[in-house]
Amino acid sequence: MSENNDNGQFKRVIGLFGGISLVAGMTIGSGVYYLGSYVLERTGFSFGWALVCWIVGGVVSILGGLCFAELGAERPVAGGMTVYLSEAYHPALGFVNAFSCFILTCSGSIASLAMAAVTGLKGTFGLSEVEVKIWAIAIIVFFTAINLIGAKYGVILQNISMVLRVIPLILIIFVGVFMGDQSVDLSLSPAGTSAAGGGFSGMISMIAFATFASLWAYEGWENLNTVGEEIKNPRKNLPLAIIISLLFITAVYVLFQFALYRVMPAEEIKAMVGSGDIYVGNAVAEKLMGRFGYIIVLAGMTIGILGTTNGDVLVFPRTYYAMAEEGYFPKSFTKISKRTGVPVPATIASSTVAIILVVFNSLQDLTDMLITLSALLNVLCMAAVIIYRVKWPEMERPYKVWGGIPTVVVTVILFAVLLVNEFVSDPRSAFIGFAIPLVGLVFYFYFKKKNGGKEFNGENIE
Repeated sequence: MSENNDNGQFKRVIGLFGGISLVAGMTIGSGVYYLGSYVLERTGFSFGWALVCWIVGGVVSILGGLCFAELGAERPVAGGMTVYLSEAYHPALGFVNAFSCFILTCSGSIASLAMAAVTGLKGTFGLSEVEVKIWAIAIIVFFTAINLIGAKYGVILQNISMVLRVIPLILIIFVGVFMGDQSVDLSLSPAGTSAAGGGFSGMISMIAFATFASLWAYEGWENLNTVGEEIKNPRKNLPLAIIISLLFITAVYVLFQFALYRVMPAEEIKAMVGSGDIYVGNAVAEKLMGRFGYIIVLAGMTIGILGTTNGDVLVFPRTYYAMAEEGYFPKSFTKISKRTGVPVPATIASSTVAIILVVFNSLQDLTDMLITLSALLNVLCMAAVIIYRVKWPEMERPYKVWGGIPTVVVTVILFAVLLVNEFVSDPRSAFIGFAIPLVGLVFYFYFKKKNGGKEFNGENIE
């Protein structure tokens, strides 16, 4: 593709550092602040095994990133996953990916972020579960209104929140690692863990179940492919950006969890999580830096999460607008406000689905469903690397997965094992995650018939 913009093409303006920053910005969100509690719960509050699971989550994500990097280098298109699934399998799967975004993965991200922001304030203000939901809904309504007024206001808040989102991480890592006085038990004995007495299979099941809980914190890296047409020298920079950023993110996440363990004894963390207070970092900040430190960390974390929520409310409706333009979503979603340039019906619909998800799910249930569906779609994309090589052997491949096909096969198997184990350990969330694509197929055939047989394309999906 040409580097200029004379024919309405994207400009290649994103370098290696820009790509790394994009992945970090899209990945580091609310997950790291509360998912550590779920990982600990699933390991029986074993610090050693919890850190192993965070590392495994990072390794699995890096392997997935290697697969996505090959797809992004050979097909640097704006549609990303939607295009890969359409071309490798069938346009129906491309539609299912975009449909799943509307029903759960994207709308659910808005819902979970809003709930996560309020849950972080739960202990401070003594909020009940019902009050958490009410405030989460209020947040969604507020950001919807802000973005309906005009996208520029949402973008300003997004830029500010990116900085504030990282401050609590840096503070807690620094003070926890260097000022914490707890001797962290990093033993990897199965005794006392949730795998005790279960033998080798019990240990594998525990690791898989706990690792699965960490994956939502790593979600976001696959989105770099959607700006593949805007990356300078994508053959080199796209895979490097994904790999370097994920190595950095994994290190940050592991250090953050270790910092918490350096400050809070296991029994205190267990009591906190058992009472529903899943933001251990807040307690760590107060313990080491007093009330002022606690307020700084809480404010930075909350504003950062709210900013991510705002970003999702701003961006996701553009996907539904593009789908409607192809005739594969309600025609009303193509309407854009002449005054603000905002796709009003699509934005309202997106936020409405998010509110419904808040009403009927807990934060943990919602997170589990999101991880399941995202992992399912991701593993299909990873397998698409092999399908692309078989269907288009002559296609130029600027970058190939390190280790070749065996790496792809191992990655697909790892994700498949995690998915199967999740289905056994948490059947409700897994069932919903698997059912949504099936529902999406029904809508695909409905819209295809309505469009006179015209196939879904998806290349304009953002």
